[in-house]
Amino acid sequence: MSYALITEDVIDEAAVQAAVLSDTAGAVVMFHGVIRNHDGGQAVNSLDYSHHPEAQKFLESIIAEEEARTGLRLAAVHRVGPLAIGDAALVAASAASHRKEAFDAIENLVERIKAEVPIWKRQHFTSGSSEWVGL
Repeated sequence: MSYALITEDVIDEAAVQAAVLSDTAGAVVMFHGVIRNHDGGQAVNSLDYSHHPEAQKFLESIIAEEEARTGLRLAAVHRVGPLAIGDAALVAASAASHRKEAFDAIENLVERIKAEVPIWKRQHFTSGSSEWVGL
């Protein structure tokens, strides 16, 4: 069963990893999308993530499709709400017999999540201005 979650809570990274572990996995790759203190040449104070009410369904669907396509175990959690510098916004994992498969799967999964799950961020800059991204 796929592990996909949109949450306002701090992401439980161990749960994401545990969701993909198996006796057949020779490689587990974890991705952590972390809030950084800059973007586009501007200093960032914090971010707020907003999401469509059906974002969870989008995430579940993407993970199920990628698991069916690759035959691998995948998991992802995206955090929404206010986040500070250093917080994890997205944690995803893949498990495969070999590392190349696991790396390729996680890269494709993260790219699809970024492109297809209706989540938007508002960056708050140290200058006092803000900017929406992904609308």
